[in-house]
Amino acid sequence: MTVFLDTSAILAVLNGDDQNHQEADAIWRALLTAEEALLSTNYVLVETFALVQRRLGMDAVRAVEQDVVPLLTIHWLDAAVHRASMSSWLEASRRGLSLVDCVSFKVMKRHEVRRAFAFDGHFEEQNLEVLRSGG
Repeated sequence: MTVFLDTSAILAVLNGDDQNHQEADAIWRALLTAEEALLSTNYVLVETFALVQRRLGMDAVRAVEQDVVPLLTIHWLDAAVHRASMSSWLEASRRGLSLVDCVSFKVMKRHEVRRAFAFDGHFEEQNLEVLRSGG
């Protein structure tokens, strides 16, 4: 089965000071051991690179590019998915919900993926299965 990989999970795995680091590390190791298919988007990558650069520095960006990205199937957005996601985002009109979140939900639906490795509560709001350690 395929698991969608969100920015929040990548950050939690990389940052030992993140409140979700221990759980994220356990889930990440389990995913790699089980050889789960991992899906993400180019929008998640852009968001991840920007946040990792700001919080952890360029060495951490290189680690993501060299060690994480090769493990992923990347869905590269086309104009139609971008427009549909933008429409959903504007319609929701919620400050905490991001365009990247809306893109993620559209891509997950398109690929029929129901499981996400994320620490962003918006995934649970979408009735998606969010991975947790021990479960």
